[in-house]
Amino acid sequence: MRDNVQGNVIDNRISETVDKRYCKMKRAFDVVLSAMLLVVLFVPMAIVALIIVIDNPGASPIYVQDRVGLDGRTFRLYKFRSMVADAEKQLDSLLTQNEMNGPAFKMKNDPRITRFGRIIRKACIDELPQLLNILKGDMSFVGPRPPLPREVAQYNEYQMQRLSVIPGLTCYWQVQTDRNSCSFDEWLELDLKYIKERSVKTDLIIFFKTFKTILGMEGI
Repeated sequence: MRDNVQGNVIDNRISETVDKRYCKMKRAFDVVLSAMLLVVLFVPMAIVALIIVIDNPGASPIYVQDRVGLDGRTFRLYKFRSMVADAEKQLDSLLTQNEMNGPAFKMKNDPRITRFGRIIRKACIDELPQLLNILKGDMSFVGPRPPLPREVAQYNEYQMQRLSVIPGLTCYWQVQTDRNSCSFDEWLELDLKYIKERSVKTDLIIFFKTFKTILGMEGI
Protein backbone atom coordinates (compact mmCIF):
# COMPACT_ATOMS: atom_id res chain seq x y z
CA MET A 1 0.00 0.00 0.00
CA ARG A 2 1.10 3.55 -0.60
CA ASP A 3 0.56 6.90 1.12
CA ASN A 4 -2.70 7.70 2.90
CA VAL A 5 -4.54 10.35 0.86
CA GLN A 6 -6.04 12.03 3.92
CA GLY A 7 -2.98 11.71 6.15
CA ASN A 8 -4.72 9.52 8.74
CA VAL A 9 -6.93 6.48 8.94
CA ILE A 10 -10.53 7.26 8.09
CA ASP A 11 -13.08 6.42 10.77
CA ASN A 12 -15.72 3.84 9.86
CA ARG A 13 -19.04 5.60 10.50
CA ILE A 14 -21.02 2.43 9.97
CA SER A 15 -21.11 0.82 13.37
CA GLU A 16 -22.01 -2.81 12.80
CA THR A 17 -19.32 -5.43 13.38
CA VAL A 18 -18.65 -7.78 10.52
CA ASP A 19 -17.98 -11.41 11.43
CA LYS A 20 -14.24 -12.17 11.21
CA ARG A 21 -15.06 -15.51 9.63
CA TYR A 22 -16.76 -13.68 6.78
CA CYS A 23 -13.66 -11.54 6.20
CA LYS A 24 -11.40 -14.62 6.17
CA MET A 25 -13.74 -16.48 3.80
CA LYS A 26 -13.95 -13.45 1.51
CA ARG A 27 -10.16 -13.14 1.33
CA ALA A 28 -9.73 -16.88 0.71
CA PHE A 29 -12.31 -16.72 -2.10
CA ASP A 30 -10.52 -13.71 -3.61
CA VAL A 31 -7.09 -15.36 -3.57
CA VAL A 32 -8.17 -18.74 -4.94
CA LEU A 33 -10.48 -17.44 -7.68
CA SER A 34 -8.21 -14.60 -8.85
CA ALA A 35 -5.24 -16.99 -9.08
CA MET A 36 -7.30 -19.53 -11.03
CA LEU A 37 -8.66 -16.91 -13.43
CA LEU A 38 -5.23 -15.43 -14.07
CA VAL A 39 -4.00 -18.87 -15.15
CA VAL A 40 -7.09 -19.75 -17.23
CA LEU A 41 -7.29 -16.33 -18.89
CA PHE A 42 -3.58 -15.80 -19.48
CA VAL A 43 -3.69 -16.53 -23.24
CA PRO A 44 -6.93 -14.55 -23.92
CA MET A 45 -5.53 -11.62 -21.95
CA ALA A 46 -2.28 -11.78 -23.92
CA ILE A 47 -4.30 -11.64 -27.17
CA VAL A 48 -6.25 -8.63 -25.90
CA ALA A 49 -2.97 -6.89 -25.03
CA LEU A 50 -1.63 -7.57 -28.54
CA ILE A 51 -4.75 -6.14 -30.20
CA ILE A 52 -4.47 -3.00 -28.03
CA VAL A 53 -0.88 -2.52 -29.17
CA ILE A 54 -1.97 -2.82 -32.80
CA ASP A 55 -4.99 -0.54 -32.33
CA ASN A 56 -3.11 2.05 -30.27
CA PRO A 57 0.57 1.96 -31.34
CA GLY A 58 3.12 3.43 -28.97
CA ALA A 59 0.98 3.04 -25.84
CA SER A 60 1.32 0.36 -23.18
CA PRO A 61 -1.56 -2.16 -23.31
CA ILE A 62 -1.78 -2.04 -19.51
CA TYR A 63 -2.87 1.25 -18.00
CA VAL A 64 -1.67 1.86 -14.44
CA GLN A 65 -3.47 4.46 -12.34
CA ASP A 66 -3.46 5.55 -8.71
CA ARG A 67 -6.72 4.71 -6.93
CA VAL A 68 -7.85 5.07 -3.33
CA GLY A 69 -8.68 2.01 -1.27
CA LEU A 70 -9.30 0.98 2.31
CA ASP A 71 -8.84 3.78 4.87
CA GLY A 72 -7.76 6.25 2.18
CA ARG A 73 -4.58 4.42 1.17
CA THR A 74 -3.63 4.67 -2.48
CA PHE A 75 -2.61 1.74 -4.66
CA ARG A 76 -1.73 1.10 -8.30
CA LEU A 77 -4.75 -0.19 -10.22
CA TYR A 78 -4.28 -2.14 -13.47
CA LYS A 79 -6.57 -1.99 -16.50
CA PHE A 80 -6.34 -2.81 -20.17
CA ARG A 81 -5.89 0.48 -22.00
CA SER A 82 -9.17 1.58 -23.56
CA MET A 83 -8.28 5.24 -24.15
CA VAL A 84 -5.69 7.12 -26.15
CA ALA A 85 -2.25 7.53 -24.58
CA ASP A 86 -2.74 11.18 -23.51
CA ALA A 87 -6.25 10.68 -22.07
CA GLU A 88 -5.38 12.25 -18.71
CA LYS A 89 -4.08 15.41 -20.39
CA GLN A 90 -7.33 15.75 -22.34
CA LEU A 91 -9.54 15.43 -19.26
CA ASP A 92 -9.48 19.13 -18.31
CA SER A 93 -10.99 20.08 -21.66
CA LEU A 94 -13.86 17.63 -21.13
CA LEU A 95 -14.85 18.49 -17.56
CA THR A 96 -17.64 20.81 -18.71
CA GLN A 97 -19.26 17.78 -20.42
CA ASN A 98 -19.29 15.65 -17.27
CA GLU A 99 -22.58 13.70 -17.11
CA MET A 100 -22.15 12.77 -13.42
CA ASN A 101 -22.77 15.13 -10.54
CA GLY A 102 -20.37 15.27 -7.60
CA PRO A 103 -16.64 14.49 -7.77
CA ALA A 104 -16.81 11.57 -10.24
CA PHE A 105 -16.40 12.02 -14.03
CA LYS A 106 -18.59 10.07 -16.47
CA MET A 107 -19.13 10.72 -20.16
CA LYS A 108 -21.02 8.20 -22.29
CA ASN A 109 -19.48 9.20 -25.63
CA ASP A 110 -16.01 10.01 -24.34
CA PRO A 111 -13.89 10.88 -27.42
CA ARG A 112 -10.76 9.54 -25.72
CA ILE A 113 -11.96 5.93 -25.98
CA THR A 114 -10.36 3.97 -28.82
CA ARG A 115 -12.21 1.68 -31.26
CA PHE A 116 -11.11 -1.51 -29.53
CA GLY A 117 -11.37 0.22 -26.17
CA ARG A 118 -15.09 0.67 -26.67
CA ILE A 119 -15.48 -3.07 -27.32
CA ILE A 120 -13.55 -4.23 -24.27
CA ARG A 121 -15.41 -1.72 -22.09
CA LYS A 122 -18.78 -3.02 -23.29
CA ALA A 123 -17.72 -6.55 -22.31
CA CYS A 124 -15.92 -5.35 -19.13
CA ILE A 125 -12.75 -6.99 -20.44
CA ASP A 126 -10.74 -3.87 -19.63
CA GLU A 127 -11.12 -4.68 -15.91
CA LEU A 128 -9.48 -8.14 -16.10
CA PRO A 129 -5.96 -6.98 -15.06
CA GLN A 130 -7.50 -6.03 -11.71
CA LEU A 131 -7.37 -9.74 -10.92
CA LEU A 132 -3.77 -8.90 -9.98
CA ASN A 133 -5.01 -6.22 -7.59
CA ILE A 134 -7.36 -8.76 -6.01
CA LEU A 135 -4.57 -11.33 -5.64
CA LYS A 136 -2.34 -8.69 -4.03
CA GLY A 137 -5.08 -7.66 -1.57
CA ASP A 138 -5.58 -4.11 -2.88
CA MET A 139 -9.08 -5.07 -3.97
CA SER A 140 -11.74 -7.74 -3.58
CA PHE A 141 -14.14 -9.20 -6.13
CA VAL A 142 -17.03 -7.37 -4.46
CA GLY A 143 -16.91 -3.90 -2.92
CA PRO A 144 -17.27 -0.20 -3.80
CA ARG A 145 -15.34 0.77 -6.92
CA PRO A 146 -12.04 2.49 -5.98
CA PRO A 147 -12.13 6.25 -6.68
CA LEU A 148 -9.38 8.50 -8.00
CA PRO A 149 -7.34 10.63 -5.56
CA ARG A 150 -8.67 13.84 -7.17
CA GLU A 151 -12.22 12.61 -6.50
CA VAL A 152 -11.49 11.72 -2.88
CA ALA A 153 -9.98 15.18 -2.36
CA GLN A 154 -13.53 16.54 -2.90
CA TYR A 155 -15.28 14.07 -0.57
CA ASN A 156 -17.06 15.26 2.55
CA GLU A 157 -17.07 13.24 5.77
CA TYR A 158 -20.22 11.32 4.81
CA GLN A 159 -18.81 10.33 1.42
CA MET A 160 -15.59 9.12 3.06
CA GLN A 161 -17.53 6.10 4.32
CA ARG A 162 -17.01 4.55 0.88
CA LEU A 163 -13.40 4.00 1.96
CA SER A 164 -14.25 1.99 5.09
CA VAL A 165 -14.02 -1.36 3.25
CA ILE A 166 -11.71 -2.90 0.65
CA PRO A 167 -12.77 -1.71 -2.83
CA GLY A 168 -14.06 -4.21 -5.36
CA LEU A 169 -14.19 -5.23 -8.98
CA THR A 170 -17.99 -5.18 -8.88
CA CYS A 171 -20.66 -3.73 -6.60
CA TYR A 172 -24.35 -2.86 -6.34
CA TRP A 173 -23.82 0.09 -8.69
CA GLN A 174 -22.06 -2.09 -11.27
CA VAL A 175 -25.07 -4.43 -11.63
CA GLN A 176 -27.68 -1.67 -12.04
CA THR A 177 -29.17 -1.75 -15.55
CA ASP A 178 -29.34 2.05 -15.56
CA ARG A 179 -26.09 2.70 -13.70
CA ASN A 180 -24.81 5.22 -16.24
CA SER A 181 -27.80 7.43 -15.47
CA CYS A 182 -27.29 7.18 -11.69
CA SER A 183 -26.21 10.34 -9.90
CA PHE A 184 -23.14 10.26 -7.69
CA ASP A 185 -25.37 10.48 -4.61
CA GLU A 186 -27.34 7.41 -5.76
CA TRP A 187 -24.06 5.59 -6.42
CA LEU A 188 -22.84 6.51 -2.94
CA GLU A 189 -26.03 5.23 -1.29
CA LEU A 190 -25.66 1.91 -3.14
CA ASP A 191 -22.11 1.60 -1.79
CA LEU A 192 -23.23 2.39 1.76
CA LYS A 193 -26.05 -0.14 1.37
CA TYR A 194 -23.42 -2.77 0.47
CA ILE A 195 -21.21 -1.83 3.42
CA LYS A 196 -24.17 -2.27 5.79
CA GLU A 197 -25.38 -5.52 4.19
CA ARG A 198 -22.10 -7.17 3.26
CA SER A 199 -22.05 -10.92 3.84
CA VAL A 200 -21.23 -14.09 1.94
CA LYS A 201 -24.79 -14.16 0.59
CA THR A 202 -24.69 -10.51 -0.53
CA ASP A 203 -21.31 -10.99 -2.21
CA LEU A 204 -22.50 -14.06 -4.12
CA ILE A 205 -25.68 -12.30 -5.30
CA ILE A 206 -23.68 -9.34 -6.65
CA PHE A 207 -21.00 -11.63 -8.09
CA PHE A 208 -23.48 -13.68 -10.14
CA LYS A 209 -25.52 -10.64 -11.18
CA THR A 210 -22.30 -9.27 -12.63
CA PHE A 211 -22.24 -12.09 -15.18
CA LYS A 212 -25.67 -10.99 -16.41
CA THR A 213 -24.32 -7.48 -16.85
CA ILE A 214 -21.29 -8.77 -18.78
CA LEU A 215 -23.40 -11.03 -21.03
CA GLY A 216 -25.72 -8.09 -21.71
CA MET A 217 -22.72 -6.00 -22.83
CA GLU A 218 -23.78 -3.26 -20.42
CA GLY A 219 -20.31 -1.84 -19.81
CA ILE A 220 -19.13 1.79 -20.16
